[in-house]
Amino acid sequence: MTAFIIAIAITIIAAWLIIKNYQPQTVLLLAGLALLTMTVILHPEKSILYGKATTTGSTWLDIFAFAKGSLSTQVAGIGLIIMAAGGFASYMDHIKASNAMVNICIRPLQIIKAPYLILALGYICAQMLHVAISSAAGLAMLLLVTFFPVLVRLGVSKAAAAAMIGLCAFMDLGPAVGTANLAAKHAGMETAVYFAHYQMPVAIAVMLVVSILIFFTAKYYDKKDGHTVVIQNVSKTDSQEEDAAPTFYALLPVFPVALVLIFSPLVIDTIKIDVVTAMIVGTMLAFVCELIVKRDFLACCKGVQVFFKGMGGMFTSIVSLLVCADIYAQGMQQIGAIDYLLESVQNAGFGFTSMTIVMTLLVGITAVLTGSGVAAFFSFSGLAPSIASKFGADAVYMILPMQLMAGMGRSISPVAGIIIAVSKAGECSPFMIVRRTLIPALGGIVTMLVANYLLF
Repeated sequence: MTAFIIAIAITIIAAWLIIKNYQPQTVLLLAGLALLTMTVILHPEKSILYGKATTTGSTWLDIFAFAKGSLSTQVAGIGLIIMAAGGFASYMDHIKASNAMVNICIRPLQIIKAPYLILALGYICAQMLHVAISSAAGLAMLLLVTFFPVLVRLGVSKAAAAAMIGLCAFMDLGPAVGTANLAAKHAGMETAVYFAHYQMPVAIAVMLVVSILIFFTAKYYDKKDGHTVVIQNVSKTDSQEEDAAPTFYALLPVFPVALVLIFSPLVIDTIKIDVVTAMIVGTMLAFVCELIVKRDFLACCKGVQVFFKGMGGMFTSIVSLLVCADIYAQGMQQIGAIDYLLESVQNAGFGFTSMTIVMTLLVGITAVLTGSGVAAFFSFSGLAPSIASKFGADAVYMILPMQLMAGMGRSISPVAGIIIAVSKAGECSPFMIVRRTLIPALGGIVTMLVANYLLF
């Protein structure tokens, strides 16, 4: 009981500091080390070791060796996947392949002359683009440059167009997304299988509901704000730059995703390509395309450096958070807080479904308060496998709604970077954007929980 109270106190302090915009990596690292230290004090007979690591000979030094074990394990595993995906995304932006893909996807929508219908369909298109463009903020920036002018010229208000773009990464889907890769790891399955068999069935239901709600809420708020629909010429958009990438570049961002899905148990199981390998192959293919188009070997070689800089950026922002969150989650387990919590929950009559909803809402609330879906999911995802095992259930049934909720909470957070960015384009406050995203988001959250329960 004493250990549990201490663990809860440390968790509350850590959560408060993160909400107050203290660096989450440092906060989670300190919280994890504090939990491990209290474990040594309260249970001196217990060894503090990470996985199959060997002791340093000193229990106190084992605490810091524990952090080293987490760093080496996470960086070599899921961390490398996240860094490779981030590097590839940066290179796609550099050669403007991401822009080419977005332009190709939105072009058919310009034929339709019903502005709010295009707004609703545009969400589905944007959500599917997120499968290939892993960065939510990066995708939003692309859509603000390419799709936003189209929507405004078709007659919807700037606030409505901005709110829809704020929902473009409502769900983090696909093998290129860091949270999806971590979720697949915790669920003990390949990312391609997690995406195709678990994410997509739920995502389809959510996308339909969210798109319908976007249609009606945008129409309602535009009418309430006194907006008049005036259709302008959309034959040429601001995004059609003179130095735009060739049209076939639109295929490059989705190439690694296609490789991962094709060479997996889903299609061809005799050959297996992991995400990192697929990203490297995709980068080299893009490099060859750049050579053919630009015919400048020196410039193309310099361009590939963007891939490695992107990897470094992902380590600084995401992988470091993953390691620190892992140390915190492991500390919670080492001190015995998780076992005590599960025993209390089971004795109180809580079932696996109730616990799943609690954990999912915990991630969602954290994402809303911090504006970071990644930080919210990484902080609590490590607890899901042990909780699920105590109930004798598969971890994927708990980890899936938690992972999807991370992006959903971010879309209704007025402090989220993506919401702040689109609010500037919409010429309104982040709170006005959240007012427009709230109803579609709540509808999507309920649909996600119901679909997860009914399907799995």
